[in-house]
Amino acid sequence: MTRTEAPSADSDDSQQVSFADLGFDSRVLQALTEVGYETPSPIQAATIPPLLEGRDVVGLAQTGTGKTAAFAIPILSGIDTTARKPQALILAPTRELALQVSEAFGKYSAHLPGVKVLPIYGGQSYGVQLSGLRRGANVIVGTPGRVIDHLDKGTLDLSELQFLVLDEADEMLTMGFAEDVERILADTADSKQVALFSATMPKAIGRLAQKYLNDPVEIKVKAKTATAQNISQRYLQVSHRNKLDALTRVLEVEQFDAMIVFVRTKSATEELAERLRSRGLSAIAINGDMVQAQRERTINSFKDGTIDILVATDVAARGLDVDRISHVVNYDIPHDTESYVHRIGRTGRAGRSGNALLFVSPRERHLLRAIEKATRQPLDEIGLPSVEDVNAQRVARFAESITENLASDHLATFRQLVENYAAEHDVAMADVAAALALETRDGGFLMDPDPPEGQRRDRGDRDRGDRGGRDRDRDRGPRGGRGGDFATYRIAVGKRNRVTPGAIVGAIANEGGLSRGDFGHISIRNDYSLVELPADLGRETMSALRGTRIGGVPIGLRRDDGPPQHRSSARGGQGGGYGGGRSGGKHGHGGGDRRGGRKVAGRGR
Repeated sequence: MTRTEAPSADSDDSQQVSFADLGFDSRVLQALTEVGYETPSPIQAATIPPLLEGRDVVGLAQTGTGKTAAFAIPILSGIDTTARKPQALILAPTRELALQVSEAFGKYSAHLPGVKVLPIYGGQSYGVQLSGLRRGANVIVGTPGRVIDHLDKGTLDLSELQFLVLDEADEMLTMGFAEDVERILADTADSKQVALFSATMPKAIGRLAQKYLNDPVEIKVKAKTATAQNISQRYLQVSHRNKLDALTRVLEVEQFDAMIVFVRTKSATEELAERLRSRGLSAIAINGDMVQAQRERTINSFKDGTIDILVATDVAARGLDVDRISHVVNYDIPHDTESYVHRIGRTGRAGRSGNALLFVSPRERHLLRAIEKATRQPLDEIGLPSVEDVNAQRVARFAESITENLASDHLATFRQLVENYAAEHDVAMADVAAALALETRDGGFLMDPDPPEGQRRDRGDRDRGDRGGRDRDRDRGPRGGRGGDFATYRIAVGKRNRVTPGAIVGAIANEGGLSRGDFGHISIRNDYSLVELPADLGRETMSALRGTRIGGVPIGLRRDDGPPQHRSSARGGQGGGYGGGRSGGKHGHGGGDRRGGRKVAGRGR
């Protein structure tokens, strides 16, 4: 294996070559120019030449360094638009990334008439994908599970495949797709050219490259990871199930102007924005499904203060430059340090100070350590704002609203009405004022106290789960105190299918848009498996998961409604816990007044 270290993202060396110097198709170059690309990034400058020469490549670089263009440019430069069978296959770990890569291919091939790019991924109707395959597609971008499904059905013919890309290979293996990836590599022609891109180089990736790549060129790019000194970086440890309540408390006690809350998926942007609005906060989602006009309206509302909170994915936030952003919240922790740096760079603009907050579940502490190591800057841990903190802020805002209204020109009119009512009904003025305040605050103004410490589970407190503790939790199965949060589901694959917990998590997470924090205990039996998932899975998610396949076998997900002793036996067998804390508890919900251009919480449960 030939090893090359490309210059880092902030190195002047990366500016010494232009796209025109790389010698690829002029029509692709024209499209890149129109998109706004000026000079290649380090990974592009180092990777494109060997790929154009037909060499296999292992590219080690973080997300956000331009890997998609690094493999898309050589593929499009050699594509034969007259062929009907797929010539290139790009495997991606998630449907979000598959769509992102497909969109990029569409832009880069704008001046290549006849190029057809087809994304195939779980959660989308087979009919749409089958129609696209019948019409013929030059480039297939897909998730491993769905690609395997089409191969098993005989609807995807890779007999003329010339180029295979493994994008985010380490993430695919982490999600349990190792077996699917190896099968695709083994079942396609040995003469194909392979490019493997990964943020890290674990032993499994090394073995994969050694077994299936032919004398590859290894290219490593040192990512730029510096963070601005004017950004305060903090983290809060909180379980996945309690993140919404934790965010609500933070929003109640933090003074902010405008905020971006980052999540991983498009569906999560809509869901979280809706739940924040239901708590009285002016939040809106921004994602890749928005048409351009709607996106522009949303950003303009964010700029002028009509909206204060944007819930966004990494892709949707690209190019967003708003000076009034005072806070960035990583609601879902990014899996790579480059994304973290890009996210928090949205605040602290124009010489202002900025604030970055990262939510970390106990099982994600390794990602926190990776961020701290890469940025060479420790993040300060904060505790979950207490009930007393939240209530103090509500009382202060209530007093502030009284002070503001005392200066109103309409005060005399309402004073007369109140005095008349008090005299007519023989009621104290203070009682009348309290009744009016009760009407505007809907009764639940102050939060209830937290449960006693012994009954509390992971409410943002310090880490009680070191590695040993977490392993013990995994061994003994589900923890108590979940209440109605989790339920046991049955899937129709088991030991006879050689299924592993990682494969189950990868397939279900990818098809259902779930995260690792949504998984509890997994017990693998001979003919089936039991998986703990959120009890409130929506109808659309359930429908998508019923048709999900693992190793080509439909899992037929359904609730396990057996007797309690049957369900409790899920604690035995092969498996482990995949989630964070599961307990509920009463947390503050926003509501109430609009002050200073944003709604502030004023209602508790």
